[in-house]
Amino acid sequence: MNRAARGRPETTLAAGEAPVATLPGAGPRVAERLAARGLRTLQDLWLHLPLRYEDRTRLTPIRELRPGETAQVEGRVEAVERGFRYRPTLRVAIGDDSRATLVLRFFHFRSAQAAQFAPGRRIRAYGQARPGSHGLEMVHPSYRLLSDEDDGELRDCLDPVYPAVEGVGPALIRRLIDEALKRLPPAPELELLPDALRDALSLPTLREALLAVHRPPPGADLAQLALGLHPAQRRLALEELLAHHLSLRRQRVALQRHGAEPIRVKGALAKRLREALPFALTRAQQRVFAEVRADLARAEPMLRLVQGDVGSGKTVVAALAALLAVEAGRQVALMAPTELLAEQHLNHFRAWLEPLGVRVAWLAGKVGGKARQAVLADIASGAAQVVVGTHALMQEAVAFDDLALCIVDEQHRFGVHQRLALRDKGRSGAHVPHQLVMTATPIPRTLAMTAYADLDVSVIDELPPGRTPVQTVAVSAERRPEVIERIRAACAEGRQAYWVCTLIEDSEEVAAQAAQSTYESLSQQLPGLRVGLVHGRMKAREKQDAMRAFKDGAIQLLVATTVIEVGVDVPNASLMLIENAERLGLAQLHQLRGRVGRGAAASTCVLLYQPPLSAMARARIETMRRTTDGFIIAEKDLELRGPGELLGTRQTGLAQFRVADLSRDAGLLPQVRDSADRLLAEAPALAEALVKRWVGHAAEYAGA
Repeated sequence: MNRAARGRPETTLAAGEAPVATLPGAGPRVAERLAARGLRTLQDLWLHLPLRYEDRTRLTPIRELRPGETAQVEGRVEAVERGFRYRPTLRVAIGDDSRATLVLRFFHFRSAQAAQFAPGRRIRAYGQARPGSHGLEMVHPSYRLLSDEDDGELRDCLDPVYPAVEGVGPALIRRLIDEALKRLPPAPELELLPDALRDALSLPTLREALLAVHRPPPGADLAQLALGLHPAQRRLALEELLAHHLSLRRQRVALQRHGAEPIRVKGALAKRLREALPFALTRAQQRVFAEVRADLARAEPMLRLVQGDVGSGKTVVAALAALLAVEAGRQVALMAPTELLAEQHLNHFRAWLEPLGVRVAWLAGKVGGKARQAVLADIASGAAQVVVGTHALMQEAVAFDDLALCIVDEQHRFGVHQRLALRDKGRSGAHVPHQLVMTATPIPRTLAMTAYADLDVSVIDELPPGRTPVQTVAVSAERRPEVIERIRAACAEGRQAYWVCTLIEDSEEVAAQAAQSTYESLSQQLPGLRVGLVHGRMKAREKQDAMRAFKDGAIQLLVATTVIEVGVDVPNASLMLIENAERLGLAQLHQLRGRVGRGAAASTCVLLYQPPLSAMARARIETMRRTTDGFIIAEKDLELRGPGELLGTRQTGLAQFRVADLSRDAGLLPQVRDSADRLLAEAPALAEALVKRWVGHAAEYAGA
């Protein structure tokens, strides 16, 4: 381990902690605007990395320019033309020694600016060449007018383009970062990574990496930099991933310091439920329940994520876990993000647990008046053994008698503070409740390793027997009449169908069929069918009634928005049509498809799209056609959309990486995990310094 690792990390950050205001040009107003962007110290500026680079280290002869190429050229003004036919336009033709001409085109300009472009003036311009009406042109290039005496010295490094800061111009940002880089300490004082880790991956020091990323020398591989594969970028990504991993691991340690009351029971209630179920648990369900039961028996709080594909049976595992706490004479809370999903859980829990003598209570925003007061009293007295609800469970008026287990479903939709608020309902002295969090959104392994380092992860990777894989087909919207006939035929055979729309009301801005107008048109085109409607703006009672009618078979075709993405279980529904499928992400498409294929009948999902498809939409639809494996789909979704979309709000402040990219840098994760173990054991002060450098204030979520 390096010198810093042997015990003096407190000196490594001293230079970096100097305020931005100590730099020349950073007055109080500039410092305030930078601070609003999170740039308070020199270290913040060191880690404010370029989005891309511009190569002004060389000149390209105009004759050698190619369409789409971004380059720097130099020439003399040959002609100037101002036009006002449709909009003000300034066209400046320049030529160079290669005897070729390039047009510089401006749509926003002042008269004084136009007057500068006198024929014969020497000009240097940087921009992207593209085909124009008279050969190649550059639209709004950056440029500099040169005198004949100016030797026009070229830059000695690539020009960085930094993320914008409101109220601070790009030139000033670049100048301030230049000043900050002059204050970089020597490599040994700055280094926090163990030498062995850097050497194993042949990576530069942090000082070398920062200088290379901020000021790449001429000849640096622009393509490699654009892809984030330059050794300097990989060096920074490794340290950032390690810092985030350490931050989450510290949260786990902080949580376990609280302790928890162990739940050690014979499991008689759970055994009775398993015997009463009309199906046997899969091997995966049995394995995950055993993991949960072992966690609950410990004197430290469980924090386990159970992930499983749509229909894999996570709710049964949660019910069995709840019965262990109930048998111990304690309470359970189950929280879901929407009333629809919470009601689905309520129905399951009442059907399974009430025959065993367990009291299941319901608390949501719509429960009011005397009914609400009665439920709150039952929760406070302990008469309500299992409480199912929405965000309403976290409200101040809700007080549990003895909360032992918090179950959070679709937990990525909740923020860290929300999970804390529910957990604190059961805080008793130094003890906190056990936590079981579930998601039907499969998390790619690479993402789980990094974003859920504070959780133990269980995977239900097996579907119950008898499930028929859903066939997925993509159909152009031009064939809509054929699809309608297919629905008529399926319903005539006694089956049910969903028609999912992406909007509630028609919009002139988005070419998508709204649920309301689709419901009306399908009701007319399919007069023999009973058609229902569900969308998010309906009253809760209306929504619930429509869903119940569909589940009971009173409705054959349900027109709905994506509100049915989670929480709907209708085994007889075997046809899913998703309109404007090109507008939805892979995870959402997969969740919607999971509403069918829940019975024994062969099921089909039709992706109705508006051509032409973008490259990303085509990739998503092709992935959906090719596989029904949620984890393969999640890996592809991570590749296409990045981690932020998959994580949602759970790790606010932690998923926003500056350099790292989880899909690109997955190969670094094994070293990250091994190094985190060593640092926490051998050099906790060094681990603290790494977290402070990269995560900073976001680390305040410790214990979530």
